[in-house]
Amino acid sequence: MRKRFIQILMAVFLISIIPFVSSNKVSAATSNEIATYAKKFYGTPYKFGGTTPAGFDCSGYIRYVFNHFNTSLPRTSADQFKVGTAVSKDKLQPGDLVFFANTYKKGISHTGIYLGNDEFISAKSRGVLKANLKTDPYWAPKYAGAKRVLNTKEAVESVKETPAEQMSDVFKDLSTKHPAFEAIIALNKSGVITGYGDSTFKPESSITRGQAAAMINRELKLEASTGVTFKDVAPNHPFSADIAAMNEAGILQGYGTGEFGNNDKLTLAHLAAIVDRAFDLQGQIEGKSQIASNHNVVPTSHWASEAIRALKTLDQTQVFQKPGFSVGKEATRAEFAAAVFTAVSYK
Repeated sequence: MRKRFIQILMAVFLISIIPFVSSNKVSAATSNEIATYAKKFYGTPYKFGGTTPAGFDCSGYIRYVFNHFNTSLPRTSADQFKVGTAVSKDKLQPGDLVFFANTYKKGISHTGIYLGNDEFISAKSRGVLKANLKTDPYWAPKYAGAKRVLNTKEAVESVKETPAEQMSDVFKDLSTKHPAFEAIIALNKSGVITGYGDSTFKPESSITRGQAAAMINRELKLEASTGVTFKDVAPNHPFSADIAAMNEAGILQGYGTGEFGNNDKLTLAHLAAIVDRAFDLQGQIEGKSQIASNHNVVPTSHWASEAIRALKTLDQTQVFQKPGFSVGKEATRAEFAAAVFTAVSYK
């Protein structure tokens, strides 16, 4: 009896020190194992809202693969883009998430899993298929960045990058962690806002009324019935047609002096008001339940208070979520991008 009792104790001890491994999931993986598992679903049909091998949509496929490795991810591509560690294009490893903008909608709208050798796999309209990041005529121009969400040994080593390597592949002075990063990349890819010849974006630089008129009209594509008539805007000015269109539409009008103020800096209050006129931000928040108190930061007596409240309520970035709103502050290029991106997302 005593011998039998000791045997039972030994068995219990051995069981207690052996880690439990689920038959359905694994607790850790190398980057190559993630890519290998992702490839098992090659050819799986596409299904809108699909989250199982019976049919995947884009983000549902990503979640299913990473759930196998005990890693929970947000449901949408845009939200998946907000997690993990940013990885520059030349540091990509199999298993990294790659993101694309302006596919079926504005902004980050598609996610894939990097396989190596410039290939990625994702759930597209024709099913789970591979494509090339650099040569595919559809996907290559829409590449917006990459994230690493599993801390494998290889991943820890490869993300030891300098601050410069944490910058966007598109603009060398734009951090992938900038709150307006998604907005800037999306609007750049759609041609609304461009960078400079030295591959910089200058996100904190100010923006003029003339520049604002041109960039907003790149999205609206309005045409004026008459040419520009402002004393400070020559008929051959590169923005003249846009300025005339914005003035005629009542979106961004000139001064009583007969001038447009082409080179005048845009303030945050003017930015909110102009974007509201162009895209009807106030109409988008009608019927919404409760508007957070930090959105009501400007006295109702201020001429742009309703436009500001609408912009802060609808904000699709983190740019306008902080408390306060400096109405007289010069708007930056990043703030302009965040405001227009928000408006276009709801349009």
